[in-house]
Amino acid sequence: MGNNKKRILYIGNILSKHGFTPTNIETLTPQLSEEFSVIKVSDKKNKILRLLDICKAIIFNKSKLDLILIDTYSTSAFKFAQIAGELCMRFNIPYIAILHGGNLPQKIEKANPKEKAFFTNAAALVAPSNFLYASFEKFGLKNLVYIPNNIDLSQYPFKQRTQLKPNLYWVRSFHQIYNPVMAVDVLKIITEKYPDATLTMTGPDKDGTEALVKARAAELNLQNSLIVTGKLSRSEWHKLAATKDIFINTTNVDNTPISVVEAMALGLPVVSTNVGGLPYLLSNNIDARLVDPEKPALMADAIIGLLNNPDQVQSLTQAALNKVKAFDWSVVKKQWSGLINDKAR
Repeated sequence: MGNNKKRILYIGNILSKHGFTPTNIETLTPQLSEEFSVIKVSDKKNKILRLLDICKAIIFNKSKLDLILIDTYSTSAFKFAQIAGELCMRFNIPYIAILHGGNLPQKIEKANPKEKAFFTNAAALVAPSNFLYASFEKFGLKNLVYIPNNIDLSQYPFKQRTQLKPNLYWVRSFHQIYNPVMAVDVLKIITEKYPDATLTMTGPDKDGTEALVKARAAELNLQNSLIVTGKLSRSEWHKLAATKDIFINTTNVDNTPISVVEAMALGLPVVSTNVGGLPYLLSNNIDARLVDPEKPALMADAIIGLLNNPDQVQSLTQAALNKVKAFDWSVVKKQWSGLINDKAR
């Protein structure tokens, strides 16, 4: 790497080798490395070791760094971001907080002075969704920037579905906040009209909810209609998606799920709950169908409507493809490059 490159430390959770879903840091680091000199931290599964790893990386590299990027979550991991921010302020290193999670607005609303200082002293707060941008804008923050999470559209083969079948696809971590059990209830309603309907669910089990899904399927006598694949690589689930016809998203809490963006890029019509950032990402009856959460009957009606209206499906999926072009790395790269060059010391 040339010596003239801006030197960046990226702080986040690099835990895919421990079986966790890859996070933003694992995608964005190699992309930013095309232009900048980037080191990343931490891959320690133990939280105490991870925090020590983060602090060590800042302290040992403080004189070499031009900028620090910090993935910022609303959960207990926020403490890591706060401590990293305090070290940045102590050593006069500019930092950018990359906001993740639909609950972050509640976090700042209830934040104590030290926690608020993390947000106000950041060189920039990058909101990867219009939902988070609008939510943080209410607090009068002047350092907000919208840069969406990105995908490489060339890696997503778009398939135009002209003859839809009731083959539903759900891709997410099995966790109660994503309400995977609702997907089974939706399937039950669909099978009353389409007995051959299937539901395929892909993702790691985070809190034991996968067992609840299987139990619900057994209770409703849907064992032969439900396929649970477990965690798949991105290329594996994309290949499987080509055999499916409708993507469903049953979540109760969300920001801008990248799996929904990927489904749009693959040509799958999306039926989703209208919670959190999803109405900021999807436009009802324009590029997706949106329904109220915890209402399986409404989602089933929306799905049946698409099965009966292939012309609308073509319209929705083409509009969805046009929308996700703004998420392509060729577009997002310019936004990151401009921001980093502007904020680095």
